[in-house]
Amino acid sequence: MVMLKRLAVAAAVSVGLAVGHVAPPVAMASEVVVVPPGNQFAKQPKVFVGSRALTFFGGGTFKTKYRKVYNLLAGNPNLIAAIKQVAAVYDIDPMHIIGAVVGEHTYNIDTYDTLQTYYVKALQYVSDDTLIFADRNDTAQELFARPQFARCTQFTTNYEIWDCRQTVWESTFMGRFVDGRRYPRDRLHRVYFGPMFAGQTFGFGQLSPIAALSVTDIVHAKAGLPLLSIDNASQVYQQIMNPETSLHYVAANIKVSIDAYKQIAGFDISQNPGITATLYNLGNAATRARTLRAENEKRAAAGKPAQLPQENFYGWLINDREAELRQLLG
Repeated sequence: MVMLKRLAVAAAVSVGLAVGHVAPPVAMASEVVVVPPGNQFAKQPKVFVGSRALTFFGGGTFKTKYRKVYNLLAGNPNLIAAIKQVAAVYDIDPMHIIGAVVGEHTYNIDTYDTLQTYYVKALQYVSDDTLIFADRNDTAQELFARPQFARCTQFTTNYEIWDCRQTVWESTFMGRFVDGRRYPRDRLHRVYFGPMFAGQTFGFGQLSPIAALSVTDIVHAKAGLPLLSIDNASQVYQQIMNPETSLHYVAANIKVSIDAYKQIAGFDISQNPGITATLYNLGNAATRARTLRAENEKRAAAGKPAQLPQENFYGWLINDREAELRQLLG
């Protein structure tokens, strides 16, 4: 079952944020192209094998998991009200939060039957001082002190720093020998940020500790929640397991993705919940935005039209069901 949990979130390794249908040429410095609602793919892209394994080996289907999380939302008007309130704090359409939550619990870990279960689970982490962010005897602090991560210090926001750390991990450490040590061929949050192999994403919205740590400065400024630190793992887990607080980290991650694509790549993705859901699934929005910008600069120099960001299988579902999902918001 541990392996299935690892596979379920491994979609971010094998599925990039695709670029496909063309748009008018983008003058990155001065123009922003609005990505319209809806899917660009006529059919859903192939679902990642890890998501299939987790679902089918557990005796379920994507349809039943989708319906379960939908019904949980539909049956909790206070939760919907909280989603709207949190979305307003971060100045985003609440549909983006709905899309992220539904996508995670359709293709990743199934929802619990009641929200109360999440509160109970959160309490299990509050006083557990034995939890640390580490791989064997190597702590996350020690990892990030290595010279390969030095370039990440140029960034001033938590999101950019953590985005850089994940990019360095994937390009330099993941599955490689570095300084006489072989590092696991797995993503950073699954190697250094999974407590006792109990899973690597948590709570309502399936946040990873890195997802919370990367926006803790924003959540602290906007909502007054505590500044999280890799030195206090139990507090991080408690925050992302508690439905009342986890929504803030979900919303903040979506907000920084929207801002990154507008400021870096020249695309306004705020009207397409499938794209924001895709980025929530994949992470590293700033790096992906830079990659897309570089590609479009090459295309512009060659006289070719720009490429739009495109949904993966996860985001495709959200766009496909957008009308139904918006009914949850009233």
